[in-house]
Amino acid sequence: MSTAAVTNERPAEFLGHPKGLYICFLTEMWERFSFYGMKALLLLYLVKYHLFTDDNGYNLVGAYGGLVYAMPVIGGLIADRWLGMRKAVVFGGILLVLGHLGMAIEGHPASSVGGVVTRDAHALQVFYFSLALIILGVGFLKPNISTIVGKLYPDDDPRRDSGFTLFYAGINLGGTFSGILCGWLGETYGWGWGFGAAGVGMLAGLANFIYGRNTCSATPSRAIPRRCASACSARSRASTSSISVRSACSS
Repeated sequence: MSTAAVTNERPAEFLGHPKGLYICFLTEMWERFSFYGMKALLLLYLVKYHLFTDDNGYNLVGAYGGLVYAMPVIGGLIADRWLGMRKAVVFGGILLVLGHLGMAIEGHPASSVGGVVTRDAHALQVFYFSLALIILGVGFLKPNISTIVGKLYPDDDPRRDSGFTLFYAGINLGGTFSGILCGWLGETYGWGWGFGAAGVGMLAGLANFIYGRNTCSATPSRAIPRRCASACSARSRASTSSISVRSACSS
C-alpha cells in the first residue's frame, strides 16, 4: 500500500533518547559557556578598562541583557518563515563566534587626566559591534535549538520531559564553569584571554552542531495510507456539500 510521502522511521537513539538530543546538549552547553563567561567579565571590563562610571556600566549591561532576551522573538519568526531551524542555529552560532572573538580586541586602556577620561574610540566601536553580533546570534540560536529538542520526540512521547531535563542540565553545566574559567583568565592574564576563551567555547559548540546536524531532524509523523487520505477527503467534500444544501434551503 502506498503512503502519503511520510514514513514511520524512528531516529537513531543513544541511551534511550534521540542522538540529536546530545548534539543539542553540547551545543547549548558551549553557547551558555560563551554567554555567561563573557557576561561575568562585561561590567568589570567596562569599569576597570574603559573607565565607565558604575551607572553607565550598569545601563549598558542592562540594555544588552534586555536585547538578548528580546531578539529570540525575531530570530524565531525568521527561522519559521524563511531560514529553517537548523540553518538559523548555524547562522546564530557564526555570529556568536565572531562577536565573542571581536570582544577579545582590547585596544588601549582608558586614561583619566584631571578628571577627563580618554578612551580608545576604535576599540569601543569594535566592542559595540561585537555586542550587536552576540545579541543577533543569541536571537537566532537560542529559540531554535530549544524547538529542535522538542521536535526530536513525537507529540505523545513521555521521554520529552526527561529530554528537556538533560538539555537544561547542559545549560547549567556551561553556565557554572564559564564564569569561573573566563573570569579567572580575564583577571589573571588579561581581558582578551577571558573573552577569547568564551569565543573558543562557542566555536566548539558550532563545530559540534555542524558535525551532528543531520541527527537533529524532526521526528516524522505516522504514515497515512493514500487510500485512507482519499476517503477522508471525499467525506470532507460530501460534508461540505451537505452543509451548503441545508444553508440554501433554509435561506
